[in-house]
Amino acid sequence: MTARPMFPLGTVLFPSMPAVLRIFEERYLAMLATVLQDEPSEFGVVLIERGVEVGGGDQRFGVGTFARITQLMQGEGFVGLVAEGSQRFEVERWLPDDPYPRAEVRLLPELEWDERFRPLLDQTEQAVRRALAQASEFAEQRWSPDVELVDDPVGAAWQLAGIAPLGELDQVALLRATSVDGLLTDLQRLTTEALETLTSSLLDGDGLEQLGD
Repeated sequence: MTARPMFPLGTVLFPSMPAVLRIFEERYLAMLATVLQDEPSEFGVVLIERGVEVGGGDQRFGVGTFARITQLMQGEGFVGLVAEGSQRFEVERWLPDDPYPRAEVRLLPELEWDERFRPLLDQTEQAVRRALAQASEFAEQRWSPDVELVDDPVGAAWQLAGIAPLGELDQVALLRATSVDGLLTDLQRLTTEALETLTSSLLDGDGLEQLGD
């Protein structure tokens, strides 16, 4: 089993979603130099479970997505890159961070599309866009409610998971999906629950503020 370079981050990367990174730490510059020797040039992205990545010592989730580099930009004291999420994987074994994080991984199967899922995809898209529109009334969102999706339906399903206003733990759960319909069903449920929680907490906060006036 081949060791793969890994980049623990504070965010979840989904297939078909973009990642924009600035790399300045020496060990990740070394990782980048190694990765760029291969075609395609990619590295694994996993979410940090506890701790911070800088300097090591963090704990990491065992599921992630490969980030395939599509663009490089040289900056002053850093290298910028744009990548796109490709295939998912599960970590079999972490190796010593020498000089950068590496792991032996098992590729997770690609999700298979069936046209029977089309109505579910459309419903989920409506739910996510509606949630983004409502959430943007309370706080600035990274993604616009009218952001465009790719034509590929499986890619679109993953992109909906990536743009939905969810927390990282919900995103990790979605990343483990074993079917398109399972992904979309869970995404609808989690998006609805997250929006209800946000709305409820903000309304409760307003009520307390009014009582204190």
